Amino acid sequence: MPLTVVRRESEHLYGRQPRTEAGQRAIEALLAIQRAETIELENARRRAGLTRSEFQALRYLLQAQRDERPMGPKDLVIMLDLSPAAVTKVVDRLVALGDLQRVAHPSDRRAIYLTPTEAGAAKINAAYEHFHNALVEVVDSLDEAANDALHDSLLAVVEQLGASHAPQLVAG
Repeated sequence: MPLTVVRRESEHLYGRQPRTEAGQRAIEALLAIQRAETIELENARRRAGLTRSEFQALRYLLQAQRDERPMGPKDLVIMLDLSPAAVTKVVDRLVALGDLQRVAHPSDRRAIYLTPTEAGAAKINAAYEHFHNALVEVVDSLDEAANDALHDSLLAVVEQLGASHAPQLVAG
């Protein structure tokens, strides 16, 4: 019984219900997407043999590399909201696994950059591949008007939530 309650917990709204049954189904679909992504990424993280912090660190560092933004351990302290000692453990483990490398700073020999290896990048890419491919397959099957409506509706939800980083979500 408790597992059933936990599994269905995210299906319930705690505020005002939508006016229509179609609105209720739309909200259920949004919540189902959120759950599916969470489950997909958690399964991929486990298959990769990484802790949540290791997975997040590798993901952040891969995105920084793609954006050509050098990052070091101090950046991970902020991004992961962990202590410097905890970040050192995460970095040490990722280096030992061959997923991350420390690179000397070009002008400050006391500083280092952290960059994912090809193996580390492959783990993150594999983690997101199935989910992203499913999204692309569905939106590619929709016509332009349906995609515009989907875009506008989802963006309206983000804006209604007051997400301060909404432009990053849209651009990303």
